[in-house]
Amino acid sequence: MAVYHQSDGDGINSFLIIGFGGFIGAVMRYYLCTILQRYVERFPLGTLGVNFLGCLLLGIVMYLSEYRGLFNDQTRIFLTIGLLGAFTTMSTFSYESFKLFENNNMGLFSLNLIGTMILAFAGIYLGRALVIGLDKL
Repeated sequence: MAVYHQSDGDGINSFLIIGFGGFIGAVMRYYLCTILQRYVERFPLGTLGVNFLGCLLLGIVMYLSEYRGLFNDQTRIFLTIGLLGAFTTMSTFSYESFKLFENNNMGLFSLNLIGTMILAFAGIYLGRALVIGLDKL
């Protein structure tokens, strides 16, 4: 199941649902990044942490939708496109990575690229595992 699909387009209602979710996700991202980044100056830990958590939550929501039918289309697009779309930070990740590269900080640049990719996939995998593992309880 894709995050975006045909039934998502039910007009202005979808835009409002996504916009409201985006507002909440952006505020949550700012708050969590601020907390995580407070003690680390040279490495974008806030962005890395938010991206991992966003991927974990996306994995949970999408697999609950796919395997359990738990969310209707409006709830799913609110959570995935709106809230988590604004919560995760691909553009910030890209900028911060480029700045590490530009400043010739190749060790942290590599750590950020590899760490983000591994944690993003791990987040989706763990979200899936949590949902599928619930069937075994």
